[in-house]
Amino acid sequence: MTQLTAAATLSTVLPPFSWNLVQDARDMLAYDFMRTAFLAGTVVALVAGLIGYFVVLRHLTFASDALAHLTFAGALGAVVLGLPLLIGVFGLTILAALGMGALGQRARARDVAVGTVLAWVLGVGVLLLSLYTARASASNGSVGVNVLFGSIFSVQASQALLAAITGLGAVLILLVIARPLLFASLDPDVAAARGVPVRMLGVVFLTLLAVAVAESVQVVGALLLFSLLVTPPAIAERLISRPYRALALSAALALLFTWVGIAVAFYTPYPVSFVISALAFGVYLLVVIAQRFGAIALRRGHATRREVSTHAV
Repeated sequence: MTQLTAAATLSTVLPPFSWNLVQDARDMLAYDFMRTAFLAGTVVALVAGLIGYFVVLRHLTFASDALAHLTFAGALGAVVLGLPLLIGVFGLTILAALGMGALGQRARARDVAVGTVLAWVLGVGVLLLSLYTARASASNGSVGVNVLFGSIFSVQASQALLAAITGLGAVLILLVIARPLLFASLDPDVAAARGVPVRMLGVVFLTLLAVAVAESVQVVGALLLFSLLVTPPAIAERLISRPYRALALSAALALLFTWVGIAVAFYTPYPVSFVISALAFGVYLLVVIAQRFGAIALRRGHATRREVSTHAV
């Protein structure tokens, strides 16, 4: 059953939206699957919002997209080899991150390294897909769809707990290295001259990014995860120049988009992935438009003041 079909089925038996937000929240949280969805979604949003800020700051958008899509090959490899799904997803994603970190640190070299690793692993993925298709049965035929699109309403309590533990560990490590990582991200040459291990920090961060991707794909899917990794940090970076405040805003926005998306999907037949990504993109677009109009108004104001000053003289 697809996520859209499942949501449509649920909407016929679940209580309707009443505009009494307190009662609506109680209705949602009365269901075990909704409590699990909110727990898993909260963890994923926090991890994506915090790590995603450094993804945008370090220009690693291409790398995060590549790692998100490599989980598909990892999942297929695990199924073909008869291994637990998590081993394939975590193993391949972390190995790919280590390869990207070892092959290139500068933006241009890193893009080449990411593209090289991505091309090779996707080639392996094509081979695994052909093997998987030949062996696929009704019991495991949806593994690729779940990894790409996620199924947050179908997350088990054990999966949510694993995501919470893994996400908490990644966040703690990120907070420990946040200060030197920020220094190395803003000015790597000066940081290296000051004795900051720039290259090692880059590899560690890519590994954290790989862990965040691997723990999140089974909950929200690779495609939505990419949206949470990039859009909230991009909004925060546009609105706030101070790094730590922007980092907090990025996490808060990711949480807000995820919570609202889960709630809207509970009351409508639309998939969670669509609602969250559409909401995030809509807010980003509004911020861009508002800043553009604000800049135009500011320039016109300066021009008016100059004209008044000229006439006064």
